[in-house]
Amino acid sequence: MGRADAQRSRQREARREQGRGGRIRRLFTWRKLLGALFVFCLLAMGGFYAVYLLVPVPSANAEAELQSNVYRYSDGSILARTGKINRSIVGLDKIPDPVEKAFVAAENKTFYEDSGVDFKGTARGVVNTITGKGKQGGSTITQQYVKNYYLDQSQTVTRKLKELVISLKVDQRKSKEEILAGYLNTSYYGRGAYGIQAAAQAYYGVDAGKLTVEQGAYLAALLQAPSQYDWTSASPSGRKLVTQRWNYVLDNMVEERWLDPAERAGMDFPEPQSPRPAPGMEGQTGYLVAAANQELIRQGVAEEDITAGGWTITLHVDKKRQKELVEAVDKQLESRLDREDDEVDAAVQAGATSVDPKTGHVVALYGGVGATEHWTSNATRRDYQPASTFKPLVFAAALENRSRTQDGRRIGVNTVYDGTSRRPVRGGATYFAPQNEDDRSYGPVTVQRAMNKSINSVFAQMIVDVGPAEVKKTALALGMRDVDGFVESPAMSLGTMNASTWDMAGVYATLDNHGKRVTPSIVKSAEHRDRTAQLADPIGPQVVSRRTADTVTSVLTGVVRNGSGQAAGTPAYQAAGKTGTSENNKSAWFAGYTPELTTVVALFGEDAQKGTQTTLTGTAGMGRANGGGFPARIWADYTLDALGGGSDARFDLDVTEIGDGGPQPSASPSESTTPSAPPSDEPDEPTTGPSSSAPVRTPSTPAPPSSPTPPTQSPSSSPSSSPDPGGSGDPGTDPGTDVGLTDDKASRP
Repeated sequence: MGRADAQRSRQREARREQGRGGRIRRLFTWRKLLGALFVFCLLAMGGFYAVYLLVPVPSANAEAELQSNVYRYSDGSILARTGKINRSIVGLDKIPDPVEKAFVAAENKTFYEDSGVDFKGTARGVVNTITGKGKQGGSTITQQYVKNYYLDQSQTVTRKLKELVISLKVDQRKSKEEILAGYLNTSYYGRGAYGIQAAAQAYYGVDAGKLTVEQGAYLAALLQAPSQYDWTSASPSGRKLVTQRWNYVLDNMVEERWLDPAERAGMDFPEPQSPRPAPGMEGQTGYLVAAANQELIRQGVAEEDITAGGWTITLHVDKKRQKELVEAVDKQLESRLDREDDEVDAAVQAGATSVDPKTGHVVALYGGVGATEHWTSNATRRDYQPASTFKPLVFAAALENRSRTQDGRRIGVNTVYDGTSRRPVRGGATYFAPQNEDDRSYGPVTVQRAMNKSINSVFAQMIVDVGPAEVKKTALALGMRDVDGFVESPAMSLGTMNASTWDMAGVYATLDNHGKRVTPSIVKSAEHRDRTAQLADPIGPQVVSRRTADTVTSVLTGVVRNGSGQAAGTPAYQAAGKTGTSENNKSAWFAGYTPELTTVVALFGEDAQKGTQTTLTGTAGMGRANGGGFPARIWADYTLDALGGGSDARFDLDVTEIGDGGPQPSASPSESTTPSAPPSDEPDEPTTGPSSSAPVRTPSTPAPPSSPTPPTQSPSSSPSSSPDPGGSGDPGTDPGTDVGLTDDKASRP
């Protein structure tokens, strides 16, 4: 009985399960599911139709009629107005048919057949927006035109749905030709150019009707990322990406039979011309506006937002000091040049950046003869070497790292090195034997004198003593950029990397500011009708100790008083600075500061026709245009005026050694290239003060072999006789090829 009862129980349970399954199957039959899906589709279609009826085609949006930007000096007076619509509407009849096809091939190959909407791409875009993945998702040319002309650039579900509905209506009401023309004329191409006519002028200097297929393909490729794909400013990866997209456009044209394969095979990438300023950017205005825009972009403001207009941008630039800087360049340099008939003079470019070291504010900037004549800003360009203006950074690294010479002596102001020209460095991983200016040998010299005379052999050895990696680390901390050519080697002591006057002004302002990092800032405020740009503080943390920075400053005062920077000196103010002249005299620098103002001035030799660097030798009919000449005189003229005729301010230095270019070792190059006394034990800290009576320290390395013998110096050129006039002691990395520039008055009629 028990076994039979259990079997009957299992059978009853099975029947109940079958009943439940039957009810579920009866409830969810395929007919009912299909019906439910049909109803849902009807409801969705009804809802979309309702939206379609309710959403009208609006009038043009605000961004279709761009506003201007207003740029102001620090006192609120207007510097410039920019941003008025850089657009000229052109019809398709003015645009070559292959160029039109290039844009269709780039963005929407089915444009001529579709209904104006890519439902799949729009759905993907909506999902990406909801899930926070940003701007992913495809759009047709019609949709992009609707977004540009009727809507805005926001990434919301509501905006995307509106775009979908309006695109369908626009496709019904307008011809494909009208839509394509609207798209080409409203798209943003970078460089402030809206529309294909402005873009053709901005990138190739021609009207849209004269664009080639190759040029049209580049402009079509550019639309995906105008800033990133601008060839003249793109990174290597940006150039690679835009080249790939350019090829993609042309290959699509071949696929659609809009371009002959044989013609395609013979096409080369059409590099665009360098950017040119819009009208109204004459003189220094264009440089100042460009520097402000670049800073805002670095601070996170999109280039498109700046170009769209509506900003009031106030600069730190002092209107009076800006005028004084321009006048100093005109008086000390431009008035002496014959740009029309002299090939050397025509190639001279000047640049300068002036910074308040306590605030980091850029108070004046000189970008060149004028933004409409020479668009590249000589103040911010980074394609020339800063040369010997890098030497103070080598010394700063030595102090900061408490470095020692090869024979164990602590490096300081009065440490003695061997200043023999072409002396191979000791202890380095590679052979390096730099030549001093005019191949001049100095024998034993203190660091102070080596800085005064900018002796290459001393700082090449010092960088090995400190370690190239440590020197580079200190230089980057002080504000230099890690650019191409910044190689960790003894040659780095000669400033063989690239830098701008803007960069070097930040570095020297950091020294002036007792080692607290100064990042130059030209933008005081940037306000839009609906937001304010958030700007970083130009003053950063302590990057080297105050004692290190102040000791370097004390040494650089000697350069101005008794060294290569004497042309910058005057009793009207206290100054510190360093000259620099690069290989083959292609650039000449003076970087200097007072307690209240840091300014870097540079000259660059630029052959505009060939796009190459050229020598400055022979500038204004003179000899070698080194840093102690024109740059130092421009610096002095400007600084005197910028300080109101002078200043009683003095450097507040926290130092144990005071460098001022005072007494030096008695040995002169004409007497010996080796120490006059045998090596002696030295304390950890070097002797302090230029008047120290301590015995002359030995060079950090033994003297080189006697052959070749350094040239004997005449009494008049001995370093113990008198300082060089006007910067004749400033060497370049190839000084033997140029004639030293002496005092300007003595060299000119």
